[in-house]
Amino acid sequence: MNELHNGPLATKFAALSDPTRLAIVQRLAEGEATVTELAAPFAMTQPAVSRHLKVLESAGLITRRVDKQRRPCRLAEGALDNLDEWLAMLRQTMSVNYDRLDDVLAEMQTKDERTTE
Repeated sequence: MNELHNGPLATKFAALSDPTRLAIVQRLAEGEATVTELAAPFAMTQPAVSRHLKVLESAGLITRRVDKQRRPCRLAEGALDNLDEWLAMLRQTMSVNYDRLDDVLAEMQTKDERTTE
């Protein structure tokens, strides 16, 4: 759980908490793109988009490669794996808790039915 507060998982969540960076990641899910292509839908300069890309790169969410004058970006392989694992753990925990709540409510209903008979 400590990783959620100050580890790579926290860094990824922090990077994705910005709407622009989240939109960039969503776009990169479709495939590789240059800074110019990524900047197109935003009302901001390419240097501003580049700053967002640096945050995503530092969080391990994207990678860049050199292609002559271009530096296309793509999602990093396995970038979302630990997020997915954490969410799966959270879903499992919530499922167990809801099952317990269902049991308690069923027991309460049974007791209530016995007292009203």
